[in-house]
Amino acid sequence: MYKIIFLNSMVLGTLISVSSYSWMSMWMGLEINLLSIIPLFSNSKNIFASESSLKYFITQALASLILLMSITMLLLTDEFIHPLMNLNLKMMLNSALLTKLGAAPFHFWFPEVMEGLSWMNALILLTWQKIAPILLLMNNKINTNFLMMIIILSLTISAISSMNQISMRKILALSSINHIGWMLSSLMTSISLWLIYFLIYSLINLNIILIFNKTKTFYLNQLNNITSMNKLTKFIVMLNFLSLGGLPPFIGFMPKWFVINTLSSEKTLLLTLTMIMSTLIMLFIYTRIMISSSTLTTNEPKIKTSVKTPLIINLINSITLISLPLCSLMFNFL
Repeated sequence: MYKIIFLNSMVLGTLISVSSYSWMSMWMGLEINLLSIIPLFSNSKNIFASESSLKYFITQALASLILLMSITMLLLTDEFIHPLMNLNLKMMLNSALLTKLGAAPFHFWFPEVMEGLSWMNALILLTWQKIAPILLLMNNKINTNFLMMIIILSLTISAISSMNQISMRKILALSSINHIGWMLSSLMTSISLWLIYFLIYSLINLNIILIFNKTKTFYLNQLNNITSMNKLTKFIVMLNFLSLGGLPPFIGFMPKWFVINTLSSEKTLLLTLTMIMSTLIMLFIYTRIMISSSTLTTNEPKIKTSVKTPLIINLINSITLISLPLCSLMFNFL
């Protein structure tokens, strides 16, 4: 019962934050969201979940403190503040929001918090918790050069850090930092583009995490468990990883194509090139996961113990995986 109450309160905090007209009420919504999600994260039976919730609380409280201080100083009249000081305060406010979001170089808490959470809590952190900070960033007039620096850092650091990871939760966290770079670059053009990107990203994450939660898979060497249970499920997981990387036949390619198209038309070629290169590195990491789990380290039991995944998981995955080719065929015939 308490989880339902705190879940509703968490949703309410985000809605208050994104629908407010003043910075103080936006801050209040972020605090309601934070204080509601800590009981959802913490678990008395799991010491790692309690540690993750404490790390999350300390980081978010520090970001909220910086946010509140910068808001309070910005609310002073301009005659007391030099224009250069005003610019620095806005950069401090944006940095606090980027810390809440988990963008590089303010990302150090993100993989550590993810490592101790259950899969359902990890899904909340990867998807819902991004809505309020990124929409508040959109409300604020952020410096373009500062934003481009954050995007490039998010793309490069996440791609390099993913190389030697064996934990699936850390890989998804670093993948999320990479996608944060793409989302911030989509915000440079339009909110509708960000909304498309966020919805598709959340749907792919939902597909992967539902299967990992069902099969209790947390590390790379546990991906073999899915093979012994159901080969179709493992095939679906592999295709979802390719979709998350943005390979063309899958739905994950569509928002990345939109972002690259709009950015290249605005002549930001260096940023576009960095985004494509980082995506190629992430695709290499996903391919390495797939090859090692499907060919190199796979083993099959002699006694067949096939466990069927729930129909709803297979249905969601099937719709997601065939949606882009289906839409292309429909538009060609129309």
